[in-house]
Amino acid sequence: MNYSYWELKEWFTNVDFTIVGSGIVGLNCALELKKQHPKANVLILEKGMLPQGASTKNAGFACFGSLSEIIDDLNSHTTDEVFNLVDKRWKGLQLLRNNLGDKNINFQQNKGFELCKNEAFFEDCISKKNEINQLLKPIFNADVFSTSENIFRFQKIYNQYLVNNFEGQIDTGKMAFELLHKVQKLGVKVLNNISVKAFTEIRNNVEVKTDKITFKTGKLLIATNGFANNLLEEKVKPARAQVLITKPIKNLHIKGTFHLDKGYYYFRNINNRILFGGGRNLDFKTEETSEFGQTKIIQTQLEEILKTIILPNTDFEIAHRWSGIMGVGFKNLKGQKKAIVKQVSNNVFCGVRLGGMGVAIGSLVGKDLANLLDE
Repeated sequence: MNYSYWELKEWFTNVDFTIVGSGIVGLNCALELKKQHPKANVLILEKGMLPQGASTKNAGFACFGSLSEIIDDLNSHTTDEVFNLVDKRWKGLQLLRNNLGDKNINFQQNKGFELCKNEAFFEDCISKKNEINQLLKPIFNADVFSTSENIFRFQKIYNQYLVNNFEGQIDTGKMAFELLHKVQKLGVKVLNNISVKAFTEIRNNVEVKTDKITFKTGKLLIATNGFANNLLEEKVKPARAQVLITKPIKNLHIKGTFHLDKGYYYFRNINNRILFGGGRNLDFKTEETSEFGQTKIIQTQLEEILKTIILPNTDFEIAHRWSGIMGVGFKNLKGQKKAIVKQVSNNVFCGVRLGGMGVAIGSLVGKDLANLLDE
């Protein structure tokens, strides 16, 4: 296609900053760039009709780690590293809420509940609860983790929950809409259905080759998380998360966010429906993909847990299924849960590998990515 003079002049000429990816990282990066450089020409390129990775496909957990997840992290990270991970996630959540407002993203702090398969698992976690509460006290000024009876009457689990008193939930659709609205009001241009294929640094510019057009930009900032290795060579791999949601259920009494099996399964009540996702631990290799879709092994297990544990005495129907693509580290890699925010070359930067914590750290990673330009 031959673009008009007006199109080329308005969208692809004198571009100061080009951001690849319109998810939570890319949009927060644009917000920060506009704050620091109000007259700059900022362009966001998004390959999907909507944010393509996980920003609008996640379960909307405003979380920073269940008790068993943090215990697991301590097996592969130092206490300082785990403290810093939680600290960044908490600060990121506060930044998200301050930027957009709790009402606009339907933020609710209804606590997080971890279901335990048996007494041994529960007792093992409880034995480390006080130590972890003490570790995290400088962040929260209170005990994060406590316990509760099985008030929601789930079946085939231990009769007490591990409770995260600071966990919340949001509407991720509203979050993405508010972020888009905010950046566009500042004059940021967002183009959808355009894929970046390659880039080349030419002196003080970067030539960006897309499936629609090739143009030059002053700086290129890559915020594609699970799709990062399509453009970069970084220690990040895609991880697909499969999700389903039921039709509305009368008198649904479940309130809060829920974790099972070290966070590999997660569910919540949204508009009197159960939104339920996870299970990639059943087949890690197959789920290391950037292709969207569902598999029989995971969908069957999700439905089985719904029937036997979450809604054992309730009729329900599945209304919809989808998947999202996260960006995670390699299992045995030191510091693999830490996001990669770095300068790749003179004029190219990246903020990727959110490790399934995009809602928590995405705002902060986006801000840190923008701030790299001034270092």
